[in-house]
Amino acid sequence: MTDGADNALFCAVETTAGCVQGLVTGPICQFKAIPYGAPTGGRNRFMPPRKPDGWRGLRECFGYGQVSPQVPTAIENIYGQLIHYDLAVAQGGMGEDCLHLNVWTPGLRDGGKRPVLVALHGGGFHISSGNGTMYDGAQLARQGNVVVVSVTHRLASFGFLDLVDAGAPEEFRHAGVAGVMDLVCALEWVRDNIENFGGDPDCVTIFGQSGGGWKTSVLLGTPAARGLFHRAAVQSGSQLRLQTRDEAAAASSALLRKLGLAKPDIAKISEVPWQVLLAAQTEIGALAFGPVLDGDYFTHHPFDPEAPAESADIPLIVSTTLDDAGLFFNNFDLDEAGLEALLAARYGAQGGEILRLYRRKWPDKPPFLLQAQIITDGGFRRYAYLQAEAKARQGRAPVYMYRWDFASPALGGRFGAVHASDVSASLANVRDAIVGAGTGHGRALCEALSAAWLAFAATGNPGTQRLPHWPAFDTRARAVMLLDQRSRVEHDPDAELRAFWTSLPFVANIYW
Repeated sequence: MTDGADNALFCAVETTAGCVQGLVTGPICQFKAIPYGAPTGGRNRFMPPRKPDGWRGLRECFGYGQVSPQVPTAIENIYGQLIHYDLAVAQGGMGEDCLHLNVWTPGLRDGGKRPVLVALHGGGFHISSGNGTMYDGAQLARQGNVVVVSVTHRLASFGFLDLVDAGAPEEFRHAGVAGVMDLVCALEWVRDNIENFGGDPDCVTIFGQSGGGWKTSVLLGTPAARGLFHRAAVQSGSQLRLQTRDEAAAASSALLRKLGLAKPDIAKISEVPWQVLLAAQTEIGALAFGPVLDGDYFTHHPFDPEAPAESADIPLIVSTTLDDAGLFFNNFDLDEAGLEALLAARYGAQGGEILRLYRRKWPDKPPFLLQAQIITDGGFRRYAYLQAEAKARQGRAPVYMYRWDFASPALGGRFGAVHASDVSASLANVRDAIVGAGTGHGRALCEALSAAWLAFAATGNPGTQRLPHWPAFDTRARAVMLLDQRSRVEHDPDAELRAFWTSLPFVANIYW
């Protein structure tokens, strides 16, 4: 290691690829854009990730690295502003050198054996990055004496383009799962390097909200990830199934047509400028791309029909927010007649029954928020229950459930307990507007949930003195922690509503 690498301003650590230099910020050392994989452009595009090339001397890791090519969230998107998603691409630039991770730690090379928490970013499988401000791990690392890692990886067609079923050569056989392989590669980096950052490679928790929950769900059923993590948490992102090959092939064929690539020329896709690939992907819709049940890397869905054997011994947290689906809507002036019409259009003759059912329980809830809760119950929450039930039936490790009911005071409270309300709280980022910018009940809930996160990372049980006793979920008592101004455990909360949605035909992974 270079002399003078450690002082009051800078810190340095040896990794398997070379020495990285970070910044000292009070009691925390932070490292940004540490490469865990090589650039993914050119001949590496759609290929399994390669380990990064080594380097001599110090590699400065002071600022965020590139994010996977994507369309930034529109700056006029009100929900995007609330969670800062319009800034997720602004930090670090964009391109195919995107296999980086960020580390926050209170100690280096000290044998601390601290729990390690790996945050997987949201945004489905198609947008955002581990550079987003909501994933900053400094405060959680400081509060809990833990090591926090956030990860950036390939997204949408860059990470999940099923080329084999479109007629590509055998070398492209993993193109439909490359983004998941990136995450496994990142966890291998953690296994091989985190001890030098003061962490315990045998005490790793993976967690994520929304798309981060999807990724966590998928990793729970990924054979290659077995042994790389020891606890997991899924926030508003219970992914039960992967794309089928037929679904993936339809999206791949559409993209290849946009690019003007016939079957004999498919291999030339590696030569297409990433900007052109992104433009074609955008015309088709980035949501069309996700991990593929390819029969090779993945031979079964993650949680359908049962919980995966690969993670049977992994304790799990599964959660939702009361009004998760509010992120999809901006019809804040919706009135009761409009809500009734919306439900009739969506659910047909059952629309009126649904409205009466919910009004009995929530007579004074504004129509906009009742709309969000109804859609949440039929999608996000339904899949969260299915995931938790499958895990509980497996009976090998506990599963804990919570529901975040605290209405965000931001933007006049119009979004209620919306999607991502709990992300800042789990990472101890009390200053974020979504939890009230560090005031009142929002601060107390941040402290309570982050304490539970730290306890779970250390022991596999989220119980702390900041919350009532939190029993594991099972299919009989169905204990759920409700996080609000008065947090409490309820058994089968809103059972009538849950039973109604359970009675409807199952449609895989339809969240709204």
